[in-house]
Amino acid sequence: MAKRTRYPGRPAGKRPAGRPASSTATPGAVIRSGSLTAAELDRAAALEAELVAREKAAAAESARRRNRGRMVEVAAISDSREPLSVRASHEYAYVARDVRRIGLTAGLMFAILAGLWVVVNVGHIGLP
Repeated sequence: MAKRTRYPGRPAGKRPAGRPASSTATPGAVIRSGSLTAAELDRAAALEAELVAREKAAAAESARRRNRGRMVEVAAISDSREPLSVRASHEYAYVARDVRRIGLTAGLMFAILAGLWVVVNVGHIGLP
């Protein structure tokens, strides 16, 4: 279904010809007639060069950080003369890290449970 408009004969995107476009300049703003001075052009060029250099450095650092993990994996896989146990330890390092975290979480939960047992049974807290 077509969109209904208030004025069916006129396209929606155009302004009427009799009305001037509103200006975005604030009242009392200084309008410069003329071009930039040589000092202003030099300053603008220096600022632009500095910004471009910062952007390139940030992009290079981001790419280096992203590729750092990949390089370690490729180096571990590429040496096929190592024994299988050594290669497996490199490839499955995340498994060892996860098992350590699970053990830490289990130990923390056991400590909380033991603490609650002491509070309830030894301290007689929670009994009527």
